[in-house]
Parts: sequence; structure tokens; C-alpha cells
Amino acid sequence: MSNPFVHLELSTSDVTKAKEFYSGLFGWTFEDHDMGPSGVYSTFKPSSGPGGGLFSMPGMPTFWLAYVGVEEINAATDKAKSLGATIHKGPLEVPGVGWMTILADPTGATIALFQPRQPM
Repeated sequence: MSNPFVHLELSTSDVTKAKEFYSGLFGWTFEDHDMGPSGVYSTFKPSSGPGGGLFSMPGMPTFWLAYVGVEEINAATDKAKSLGATIHKGPLEVPGVGWMTILADPTGATIALFQPRQPM
């Protein structure tokens, strides 16, 4: 597969409960990162497969978002748009990490594109 899933992200209304659940179910451990006014972003990395993160954003529903790796975020975003995607956010920089775009495919499913700072 040329563009694998590279990151999975959980937006949740209860970070503590989510951490307890996923730690208990899968043995995941979490590392908290202070994101200033954006709050705390907690990352996890299973022994295999993509890692991810979780956070709480007031007023947002609870959902999982999958990120697919791309070589060049602007080109991939433009291509998605030309194929009927609705761009919700991005491309935007994740400081020190890379670039991302959140979009809805033509059927309405939400997915994200991600270009790491270092080449894949």
C-alpha cells in the first residue's frame, strides 16, 4: 500500500476515562504534551502499527480520525479536492511535526492527510 494509515486520533469529552479504557483493553501507555492554550495532547504508540493521540475539545463530539501519509500535503489536498472532497481544515502546519489537512470524501466520510516534517 503506497499511502498507509500513519496516525489515529481520538477527540473525546473525557480524556481520563478514555485513557483508562484503552490502557485496560490494549495496555497502551500515554505521554502528555502541553499544547498551551490548546490544552493537553496525549500520545500513544502500540508495539506495532501506527500510533496516535487523544485530546478533549469542548463542544466537539467524540470520534476517531484516521490520518493517511502523503508525500506532499498541498498536492494531495488539491488532488482530493479535484476528486470531490470537501476540505474542512488545512493544509496547516503542526509545529515541529509536519502538515495536515482534514477533509470529507465525496460520500461524507471524514479523513485526514499527513505529511511528516521528515520524508516518509
